[in-house]
Amino acid sequence: MYEITVELDFDAAHALRGYQGKCENLHGHRFKVAATVKGSKLNEIGLAYDFTLLKKQLGEILSKYDHTNLNDVPPFTQINPSSENIAVTIYRELEKKLAQAPVALDNIEVWESPQSRVIYRPG
Repeated sequence: MYEITVELDFDAAHALRGYQGKCENLHGHRFKVAATVKGSKLNEIGLAYDFTLLKKQLGEILSKYDHTNLNDVPPFTQINPSSENIAVTIYRELEKKLAQAPVALDNIEVWESPQSRVIYRPG
């Protein structure tokens, strides 16, 4: 089994509704996002999946969040823009893009700081 991982980042602000502390106020992060796919077969040139293609697909998703107030961007108008909700939202969007790919999406990791991250893996 091969695991292929790419990392990208985006800058955004958010406020955690209902949080009892300073994160309830609008504040910003440079979010780092890692996407990991798994595959068991290599193509004719020895790749399980192309890093460049995976970065492009992830980048298309992240571009709509970059330099925004996440609270103003669906689905975060309805759900809190927590790292957990960001991770599952990105997972669901990327999973659709990979529907015909020879690999399966394994997990999404979201860091909101160098010391704090969430990993979402269904199941």
